[in-house]
Amino acid sequence: MNNTDFLRHRGPITCAAQIPNSNKIISSGYDSAVALFDTVSHEVTLLGYHQHLVNRVTVNNKGSYAVSASSDYNLYVWDLTTQKLAMVLKGHDDDVEDFVFINDELGASVSRDWRIIIWDLTNGTIKRIILGHEKDVLSISYLDGKLYTSGDDMTLRVWDVQTGEELAKIGPFETETDTCAIDTIHNRIILGCDDGVIRVFDINNNQLVTEIAGHNSAIKKVAVSPKNGDILSAAYDQQILIWDHNNFTKKQILASHSALWERSFNWTNDGRQIVAGTFDGTVLVWDALTGQCINELGNDSENSGHACFNDVVSQNSEQIVLVSDDGYVRVGELTEEKAIWQHKVLTDATRVLMNAVTFCPSKKQIITGAHNQNLYLFDQQQDLKQKLCIELNEGPVNCIRTSQLANHQGEIFVACYSGTLAHLSANGDILNKIPAHQNAIKALALHPTKPIGVSCCAEGGLLSWDYDGNILKEYMGHIAIIDDIDIDPTGRFIASAGRDFTLKIHGLDDGVLYHNIHLGRRSPKSLCFVSPDVVIVTNYWGELLRVALTDGSIIRQTVATNGISSISKHGKHYAVSSYDGAVYLVEQQQLTVLNSLRSMTQQVEAPAFV
Repeated sequence: MNNTDFLRHRGPITCAAQIPNSNKIISSGYDSAVALFDTVSHEVTLLGYHQHLVNRVTVNNKGSYAVSASSDYNLYVWDLTTQKLAMVLKGHDDDVEDFVFINDELGASVSRDWRIIIWDLTNGTIKRIILGHEKDVLSISYLDGKLYTSGDDMTLRVWDVQTGEELAKIGPFETETDTCAIDTIHNRIILGCDDGVIRVFDINNNQLVTEIAGHNSAIKKVAVSPKNGDILSAAYDQQILIWDHNNFTKKQILASHSALWERSFNWTNDGRQIVAGTFDGTVLVWDALTGQCINELGNDSENSGHACFNDVVSQNSEQIVLVSDDGYVRVGELTEEKAIWQHKVLTDATRVLMNAVTFCPSKKQIITGAHNQNLYLFDQQQDLKQKLCIELNEGPVNCIRTSQLANHQGEIFVACYSGTLAHLSANGDILNKIPAHQNAIKALALHPTKPIGVSCCAEGGLLSWDYDGNILKEYMGHIAIIDDIDIDPTGRFIASAGRDFTLKIHGLDDGVLYHNIHLGRRSPKSLCFVSPDVVIVTNYWGELLRVALTDGSIIRQTVATNGISSISKHGKHYAVSSYDGAVYLVEQQQLTVLNSLRSMTQQVEAPAFV
């Protein structure tokens, strides 16, 4: 392997953490990589790759070992002295989200399989499995023989390491609790919630000390300064704030950076600096005292625009439009005979993550949605000239669709993280904001002939509504996050796929669950109703699944080297976009790849696994 090829992550960085007693920051990313960034020499070293994206990396107090938690369901133990992979920990059945060192011999991990596992780090065996959470577990901390965990079941729980006994259950709250941290100086538990509130508890009696209404959107990371106990909170309102440990007043606002990822933040070991990753693969460093961003590691302008594609839409039988984590909107031509890029622009000339895209044929405009809570309208006939920016202020935009009905032509419907369904005119005027869901709306679809839509959310809810904002019907839904939804071409059925690994088919009008098909233990991501009898589902492992509803049979085909983020009808075939930096043209019978268009190759030569 030639490490000179690895100049930064080729995709979003999920976590950045300083290695004690060194100038190095260890990072993890959507490119499946774990890497080291030197803050002095700016040298970047690739340690190695997981088999799927990496969600978190944690370093022990000595700086001798790190553990990375991955969506390949495994944890890797890295020897930082030799910079080699020392051990693989196998035992989870779904994405591993976080890890904490208990001491040099023990560690604990949490996963979307709802379990906590305590590991013997001397030999890689499982010491104990702890059950009790009722949904995905996303965060874990440790202090004095106790584990503290939080996640999608809206609780904070305390566990005894020796026995596995649940010592306390705090909550449930009204929203998800994605992140928790321990203030060892003042014996406090810090909890970050999706309602934007930081909740502080006394670690001795689990009683609420204070609530800080710090953000107007979901908090994705809290962290405590090892220097004095100051609290850092990072949220989807684009605010990164420091709170005073004495009176809990706002102490500092970190300088903004359009590409930063809220979940990736950590303090340095001396509490003087804060580090984080970006959606574009670089590492940022702030001065905690001044709030100024003082460094961006891996910012190689010659190699900017490492595209992990999040969404694709077909303009016609030849042209496609894609949006990606690096902030670019790209137009390309993709047919059986041709695969070329045509245009590429940055939204507002910044690197803000783009989640969603759609094309309105009647208005000849491209509409994109961003992590900064904005919609952007582009003129398709003027080489992607930006026409308008619309501030929705409803959290990141997850999905956009436009109506082509005669009386609603070009009207825009937007799925927002806040749970709000935004309804806009074709010119971008906000007509209505519908509080459709209590949680993030992941996707929506519009009926082909009626002014009706359907939407799904992160808590598993599924419902239909009319264009006036009236809720028509609630469906059985899923027991986990629903990632995508579609209406069949006849308008009779709804297809939904969720992280409970199932594809469900409901009748739109009667609400009857007609099919409930298990897709295997790999999380689905997007889907498309080909006909009333056939659905194509994509997953986070680069697979396409053609599901025949008549008998439940499934044809599987691995297409990409990372997750397939989106699927769109494209002429007589389908375009599927991937986090691996490519979009593939696929025929729908055997899911054969007919052609592809690539913006990047995500991984450099990878070292062998141990």
